[in-house]
Amino acid sequence: MVFADLFFLYIFLPLCLICYFVSKKLKTKNTVLIIFSLVFYAWGEPLYVILLLFSAAFNWFMGGMIGRYQGQKKAKMALAAGVIVDVLLLVVFKYTGFLVENVNGLLHTAIPVPNISLPIGISFFTFQAISYIIDCYWETVVPQRSFKKFLLYLSLFPQLIAGPIVRYSVVEKEIEKRRSTAADISEGAMRFVVGLAKKVIIANNLYAIVTQFYGDVNKNQYADISSLSFLGTWFVVICYSLYVYFDFSGYSDMAIGLGRMFGFHFNENFNYPFICKTISEFWQRWHISLSSFFRDYLFYVPIFGKTRKYLNLFLVWFCTGLWHGAAWNFIFWGLYFGLFLLLEIKIGKKRMKKWPKVLTHIYSKLIIVIGFGIFCFSDMTQLGNFFVNISGVGMIVNGAGFADQITWSAFVKNMFLVIFAIAASTPILQQIKKFFFEWGNNTVYLTGKIMGAVGCMALLICSSIMLVDSTNNPFLYFRF
Repeated sequence: MVFADLFFLYIFLPLCLICYFVSKKLKTKNTVLIIFSLVFYAWGEPLYVILLLFSAAFNWFMGGMIGRYQGQKKAKMALAAGVIVDVLLLVVFKYTGFLVENVNGLLHTAIPVPNISLPIGISFFTFQAISYIIDCYWETVVPQRSFKKFLLYLSLFPQLIAGPIVRYSVVEKEIEKRRSTAADISEGAMRFVVGLAKKVIIANNLYAIVTQFYGDVNKNQYADISSLSFLGTWFVVICYSLYVYFDFSGYSDMAIGLGRMFGFHFNENFNYPFICKTISEFWQRWHISLSSFFRDYLFYVPIFGKTRKYLNLFLVWFCTGLWHGAAWNFIFWGLYFGLFLLLEIKIGKKRMKKWPKVLTHIYSKLIIVIGFGIFCFSDMTQLGNFFVNISGVGMIVNGAGFADQITWSAFVKNMFLVIFAIAASTPILQQIKKFFFEWGNNTVYLTGKIMGAVGCMALLICSSIMLVDSTNNPFLYFRF
């Protein structure tokens, strides 16, 4: 089941909210959320819900063992066992086929490649489980004694499928005690609708441009782009970069909004990443829950007795790339950004601050957009064509033009969509909201509230209409 679906919007979610708010005791409310969360997951993964339940039971038990033997060798053994099993499950279900294919290619063997379907959201709930047992070991959280409450944490449907990666410390107190105010419900609903509009109105239409030129890249069905023009390649990869942002940040907005409606306050996962001036700043604003996970749990981990800055940096960005998918382009993508982060470390923040702002913005956007080109193509042939085209070499090697009529027609047809998407990826709309809500004038504040409510209602209606003829609206990060 996905959020951008009429069944979810008008049947599942209303039914869940009614059952939740009719319940008076928090214990009953938690039970309602667990039941609806398991149904939500089992809707698309009827068998793999068993895997989710196993992960919850196993990590809850390991957290309890760590708490019971805190400071002893048994606690360290429980932590090691927990991390190993969690990572092993991730490897088996997500990377087995990739590993076998590479072994066959390297050793010229003919080992059958297993066809293991990827459990939706396994990367997210596995990382949440790992963060929980590590935090138990570090004594930053108290191990949860109730399996039911831990299951609620791990299976909570707003963030179960595609994040953000919510740490137990963020919701620990709210699992035990919370309440949903009128402001929570109102703000949460508006945040959810904005996220829905990002997905349905902006991201889906941007992806239509991408498929016209690159093929259905989300299904690894690539078009031959060897003859695509220089400007055409740049135009489409910019659209793809914006698509990934609005698709994923839209889901995060919906997850945060839903959580808020139920009294949970999840951390932000995006903070206008495209306004960054450096790659380091980009990763402080993009997929914050993942980058902070690797920063806290891998970057400072001692290797052979001490923290090794550059080796740890390599591991972080290798794992960041690999986390996104079982394909070499994701590994290249992670190491690509790691290389520029290393370059920025060597240059130094003080020196980079002295650069003209125009130059830093051009530098960062070029690196980011090209990076999303790497992210897009798991087919190495088309990835090679992408680099040939975007560098301009394609005009010499393949006879591709500088521009072409099809690209120009697509740009003219979608000009307002792209311009609006670029504007919406900046804090412009947020500044307009602040103007109404922080002006200090009651009339202006009331006007802002009315405009916000009317605007959200219009976005919901538009999104619903666009979903009527749509049969499938999976989010990009469901793949991961």
